[in-house]
Formats: sequence, structure tokens, C-alpha cells
Amino acid sequence: MGVNEFEGGDSFPQSENSQRSRREGETGQPAGRLAYVELREIIGLSLWAGQMLLQNGASSLRTEETTHRIGTGLGCDWMDVIITPDSIVVTATDGEDFRTKARRVVRLGANMGRITALSELGHAVAEGRADRGEVQARLHAIDAAPKEYNRWLVVFLVGLACAAFSRLLGGDWPVFGVTLVAASAAMFARQEIEKRHYNRYLMVATVAFIGGLLASSAQLVTDAANVNIAIAATALLLVPGVPLINSAQDFIRGYTGNGLRRGVSGLLISLTIALGLVLAIQFAQMLTP
Repeated sequence: MGVNEFEGGDSFPQSENSQRSRREGETGQPAGRLAYVELREIIGLSLWAGQMLLQNGASSLRTEETTHRIGTGLGCDWMDVIITPDSIVVTATDGEDFRTKARRVVRLGANMGRITALSELGHAVAEGRADRGEVQARLHAIDAAPKEYNRWLVVFLVGLACAAFSRLLGGDWPVFGVTLVAASAAMFARQEIEKRHYNRYLMVATVAFIGGLLASSAQLVTDAANVNIAIAATALLLVPGVPLINSAQDFIRGYTGNGLRRGVSGLLISLTIALGLVLAIQFAQMLTP
């Protein structure tokens, strides 16, 4: 958790259109207590949104902002949010009553479309344009939304991107073709392994090995320098861009612990890529007569 940017409520002022404000205006009485069931539902919806944000690659600040907006917009007086890369803890306050709940982040990925949808939902709640029922419906829709792109299209485009990268590195057209095939096969293997929820680092090492081994076949059509280009370009699909970017953002915005953990995770992924490629190169040399 970074510095306490929300002390005193300066960063996330409660919406004037929140349900609590509307209830007070309608009854002419001081803001009443939320029922236990209402408080439980609000904290559940807020946690669900925060969990999905972390699982889809959101930064710590965006996750905290959105979770806070949803909770206070739905009627809580205040929400304290603690973010780690693999969990989220929320305390919802209503007068003198409070409730604390935590959720684990069960999987990690990158889906900017979901992050955008959740951020828009947070703003809608803060502006009074969505009540609890609508929030729940939209969270269900976001969670159940299918992937935007066909898996085979993703396989081909990732392979094409890696192949184009090989040309940028100075590779010839035979290397382009080998890299296209190797990276596409590696991406297919990655999809299959991720579906089975194996260890993340085991997945990275396995995919790097498969891609590196197939890219090593470039030695059949070109020289050694181009083979190295094919191997390096194939590994592009495993580069941990999102964890490293989030790590930098967390450090800049004061979430030092989260930035450190995400940075270490990115470093371990990079080392695992290197391990998989080294094993692939050694194995390819053993197969070469």
C-alpha cells in the first residue's frame, strides 16, 4: 500500500448524487445507517470490481480509485482500500459501523477493455448514474464478457508481430517465415497451458523452450546470426510489459511495496524466459549433426 492519499477525503470526495445524499434529502433526517445487508452488498460489489481490475492488469491507484468510488457512491460514508498484487482488502464505514472483507486475486492477465469498462462504471456510480442493481448487472456482464478476439486470430497476429520484430532486428525473409511459425506455435502453447492454470513461471519457461526450439530451425535456411535474431524475436510474446509498467507506476505514485513486488515478478519472468531459451538452444545443438 502506498502513501495515504485519501486521508481526509481530499482525493475522492463523495458524490453529491450518492444514494446516501438522496436518502437524506428525501426524508429530511440525518443520513441514516445502512442496513447490514446493504452494507454487505456494497462491500461485495466494490471488492468484485477491485478484484477484476487487478486480475486484468490495472495499476494499484486505478484499482483503489475505482473501488472507493463505487463504495462511497453506493452509500458508504468512507472506504479504506488496501491493495497488494495478489489481494484486495476493503473496510466500508457507515457512521460508527464498519465491515471489512478481503479477496484474493486468483489469476493475472491483461485486458484493457475490462479495465476501461470498470473505470467507467466507477465514474457512473460516483455521479449517481447507477444504483446497486445496475452495478451488479454491469459487473456480471463485464465478468462474463467473451474475449474480444478469436484465439486463432490472436495466434496469427502475435506470430506476425514477432516476425515483424525479426525484420526490425535485421533478419531476412526466411527468418521472418521461421519466426512467424515459431511464435504462432508458442502462442498456441501458451493459450493451452493458461487454460489449465499451471504455474505462471512453468508456463513461461515451457513456452520459451518451445518457441526457442522451433526458432532454432532457422539454421536450416540461414546463417547463425539470423538464427539468433529468430530466437530473440520469438521471445517477444513473453515479455512482461504490464507487470513492469505497473511496477514503475506504483513506484512513482507511492505504492512502493506493490511496485517492488511487481518489479521482482517481471524480473523473474525475464529470467525464466532466458532459462527456457538457453535450454532450447542447448537441445537444438544436441540435435544438430
